[in-house]
Amino acid sequence: MNEKTLRALVDAGAVKRVRIVAEGAFFHVEADTPNGSVTAFTLKGAVKTWSSLDTAAKWVRSLGIGTAQINIARWQPGQKGLGL
Repeated sequence: MNEKTLRALVDAGAVKRVRIVAEGAFFHVEADTPNGSVTAFTLKGAVKTWSSLDTAAKWVRSLGIGTAQINIARWQPGQKGLGL
C-alpha cells in the first residue's frame, strides 16, 4: 500500500496498529487494518525501507500516528544489504 492510501486510511481511523519491523539492516512499516495487515510500498511498487529506526519512526509520525510497535528480532545492524 502506498503512502497516499495509507495516509487516507489513517485519516479515516481504519488503521488499528502500526509496526516498525527490522529485517537485516533495514526497517519497514506494517499496518493492521480491518482487512488484514498491509506493508508500506513506494510508488514504484517496492517495499518502502529505511536504514535507521529514527527515520522510519519519523515517517510513521508524519502519517499522524503517535504509537507504533517495534519488532527488532531479526535486526542485524552490521549486515550489509545486497544490491539486487
